[in-house]
Amino acid sequence: MIRIISFKICPFVQRVTALLEAKQMPYQIDFISLSDKPDWFLELSPTGQVPVLVTEGGTPLFESDAIAEYLDEVATPLQPDLTPEQRALNRAWSYQASKHYLVQCSTMQSADSAVFGERVTKLNAAFAKAEKQLGDGPFFAGETLGNVDMAWLPLLHRAAIVADYSGHDMLADYPKVKTWQRALQATGIPQKSVSDDFHDRFTDFYLAERTWLGRGANVNEAPSATEVKQSGGCCG
Repeated sequence: MIRIISFKICPFVQRVTALLEAKQMPYQIDFISLSDKPDWFLELSPTGQVPVLVTEGGTPLFESDAIAEYLDEVATPLQPDLTPEQRALNRAWSYQASKHYLVQCSTMQSADSAVFGERVTKLNAAFAKAEKQLGDGPFFAGETLGNVDMAWLPLLHRAAIVADYSGHDMLADYPKVKTWQRALQATGIPQKSVSDDFHDRFTDFYLAERTWLGRGANVNEAPSATEVKQSGGCCG
């Protein structure tokens, strides 16, 4: 069976586990602490980052982009009849998502509204591009769930939790992206692709009292104390 090495709130890992869930591929998942990485993990991962996928043959693979391509080679793609051009475009749109994972992580850790406003600019630009590209939905390619959906799922899942917890909707200005978010949430894949305690761990870290979002996104408050940086250089 495929084995995934994971950090519980890493978006790069969720992209991989979401794809596995969408393909209905069985897998085992082991969680590690990034602040105390075990020696066996460092021997597997050249970068010291998650995710790592260990194949059934025992080969460790790293980098979520490479892992996603591998999964399409060993199991039927979610969209099996695409042309080479369409597959290349899907990889490009997937990259538009994954390169913003850490942007979203940083934005959510903003200590006050001013810092949040500065950091959210790049994230808004990504959502604006997706808004322009999306058609009638419900998914990126229409009726068919695909790899692009799985790549954007971590961003949209986290935005949904933030909105529920703080009242601040990152997607308020992007109605097509909002509809896309709802469609992906309705598949159940976001919930299946994370640990049982993901919500608590996520809110404890990103929506704690030290963050503007964690304090309910109160735009009238004074700037707060210095925020805590995420430890360990998480994932890729």
